[in-house]
Amino acid sequence: MATSLFSRSAAVRALSHRDFTLLWLGTLVSNIGTWMESVSLGVYVTEVTGQAAWTGGVAALTHLPSLILAPLGGALADRFDRRTFMAVCVCVQALLAALLTVLAGTGNLSVPWVAAIALLNGAFSTLVIPCATALTVAVVPPEDLHNALSLDSAQFNLGRIIGPVLAALVLTKVGIAGALFVNTLSFLAVLLALAGMRGAVSGLPPKVEALWAGIMRGVRLAWTDPGIALALGSGALVGLLISPFVGLVPVFALKVLGGDATTTSLLLTAQGTGAVIAAFGSGPIAARMGRRAFLEASLLLVGLCSAAYWLSPSLPVALVTLFILGAVYLVAFTGLKTVCQARTPPELQARVSSLFLLLVNAGYILGVWGQGALSDHVGVRPITAGCALLFFGIVVGMRTLRSRGLAALGT
Repeated sequence: MATSLFSRSAAVRALSHRDFTLLWLGTLVSNIGTWMESVSLGVYVTEVTGQAAWTGGVAALTHLPSLILAPLGGALADRFDRRTFMAVCVCVQALLAALLTVLAGTGNLSVPWVAAIALLNGAFSTLVIPCATALTVAVVPPEDLHNALSLDSAQFNLGRIIGPVLAALVLTKVGIAGALFVNTLSFLAVLLALAGMRGAVSGLPPKVEALWAGIMRGVRLAWTDPGIALALGSGALVGLLISPFVGLVPVFALKVLGGDATTTSLLLTAQGTGAVIAAFGSGPIAARMGRRAFLEASLLLVGLCSAAYWLSPSLPVALVTLFILGAVYLVAFTGLKTVCQARTPPELQARVSSLFLLLVNAGYILGVWGQGALSDHVGVRPITAGCALLFFGIVVGMRTLRSRGLAALGT
């Protein structure tokens, strides 16, 4: 009965596929724990150092390994059994989370420890993400792909809503060790989901080509396909100029608004709520407007919404603008990711997904650290709002100087 209801609803149609539902639920639980850890450590680093550069730098370390490992992760996910490969990586992430918990519980946690474990955790996250995307593509039919990727973004942002709220509660009642312990337990949900999946999702037959040759085959496709190339470049720009708002939320909450961990939680929850509503409600709008027009509109709006958030004069205004930014940001990223996957043959999907991850994270690393460091000297608002308006200007320029400059994003 539930499957029938899901299949009739355009907003959640992908949940009618059992294996996707298991993966979606398991990842949701894990993401709740991850956001509890992220908020806890972000507040910890900001309070201990008092510098936006440190907060942005630690956030950047989580994404730094993707510059090296993203292509490798995509090639490995296309080469081996995807469920087994993902399970091994998740087990290592659970061990790293347990180490953080022990350090916090024994009073030995420090910023260098947080930075080192963030780097290691980022390495294994880089291996997991393209594999999870390829699993999603494997267990839903092509007509449900955009909906499945939207729901993936929805569960990520549901974690962003629930995780910070729980983090604020646990930090107040138990302390940072309690929040980190919950994150450690949350990885069990992913392992149970992978064990319960029963469809033909073990990946493709092993390839005889060398690993490097396999990586380069994905790079050649991305370079020669105009739609994939444009989506990858757009994702890198979003990562550089817009995405740093995620890692710098504790800075904005504590240093600009004069708040605390609860303020950080409220802001992240506002963004996540907007994203979840967009994930469930954007499908019908995209169908009416056309996916390319909808994606172009979101790319135009995300810069303006980001600037409005950074220039917010008070917490209530910041919550409203971040809610809207969360919605537009999700639509833009889901659209770009869908372009990449829809234009890629099945045997290369994890590799192209890994290239998307690589370029987005490369932009984010430079953006979150650079904007954080410059903010310490110039001020948070001028730097972050200026970057957002620069992105808006670039998109307007593409549309103005080349009337069909974004046409390749059509799927």
